[in-house]
Amino acid sequence: MTALAAYPDDVLARAAKIRLACFDVDGTLTDGRLLFDAEGGEMKAFHVHDGQGLVLLRRAGIEVALVTARASAAVERRAAELGVQAHCAVGDKLARFDQIRAAHGLERDAVAFMGDDLPDLAPMRVAGLAVAPANAHAWAAAHAHWRTAARGGEGAARELCDLLLAAQGRLDALLAAEATP
Repeated sequence: MTALAAYPDDVLARAAKIRLACFDVDGTLTDGRLLFDAEGGEMKAFHVHDGQGLVLLRRAGIEVALVTARASAAVERRAAELGVQAHCAVGDKLARFDQIRAAHGLERDAVAFMGDDLPDLAPMRVAGLAVAPANAHAWAAAHAHWRTAARGGEGAARELCDLLLAAQGRLDALLAAEATP
């Protein structure tokens, strides 16, 4: 059922090794806009398809971490809803990337990182699979092994989730389990 032919062979080979998926937030899980209410509180819009993809990764045994430079109660809340790790107010994303993967006993080639701009370049350079959304800045796109068709905040993260699950032969079983009455 899954069209693996849609993915380049080198991307499939990298995706097959992934045991931890790290996602930048602003520009990947959101559209990158920053919205503030009258009291200065931050608001973010997350796409439900992306959230479902993160849940499917967890069900398949792939750990998920959200890594953002911003301090954000909205990110912490969304991560809690999805049962994934939230790492907010991160000044050095490469150091945090290495900290997270080491905590799971993983080498860099077992970690995917999705990012869209300058703060994401360091972890993208060393990740086993670096992915950028369709609207990523050119610097991030240049360091990606693969780019999604969807824009950040509009299903880009779900595309990465589906790729990982398909490359590891888990997508069809998860879909069948969800479709069973």
